[in-house]
Amino acid sequence: MKIAVYCGASEGNDPLYKESAKKIGTWIGTNHHTLIYGGGKVGLMGILADTVLSAGGKVVGVIPTFLKEREIAHPNLSELITVNTMHARKKKMIDLADCYIALPGGPGTLEEITEVVSWGRIGEHQNPCIFFNEKGYYNSVQIFYDHMVTEGFLTKEDRSKILFSASLDTIKDFIVSYIPPKIREY
Repeated sequence: MKIAVYCGASEGNDPLYKESAKKIGTWIGTNHHTLIYGGGKVGLMGILADTVLSAGGKVVGVIPTFLKEREIAHPNLSELITVNTMHARKKKMIDLADCYIALPGGPGTLEEITEVVSWGRIGEHQNPCIFFNEKGYYNSVQIFYDHMVTEGFLTKEDRSKILFSASLDTIKDFIVSYIPPKIREY
């Protein structure tokens, strides 16, 4: 399985976030999955890639030219794909992956996983979307998605297709049993 993981180019303030990246990375590598990620060697991105590689997994980075130097492209990946724009990066990662997971990160991470959720609702992919909710990092986002249901902007069925969890067992079960939502019609 090819798993896209979105995460920070920073490590965050709590060592638990680094441990989360290692936990996901070990799980991806030891299960012989392929990591699809942003291609950097810094922050949680670098920790994640290094962990997958150390666990024997394959790592494919996707990085835009203008970020190659700034994010310091990882030199030891299985494959590094260079694209021209952030839009091209996001599209390529979506196209390559079979599921999407967001580790803690900043506005870019949130924007990327939110776009993936949105694209799934309109049929651009048929894959599970997961917020790795270590230390309740994404609790506010989870509450907001629930609020969208209450206010009639997201169906209960579509909401059930978005997982918030820090349990690898729960994540694995969600992926294995995932049935895509009905493509939204107007």
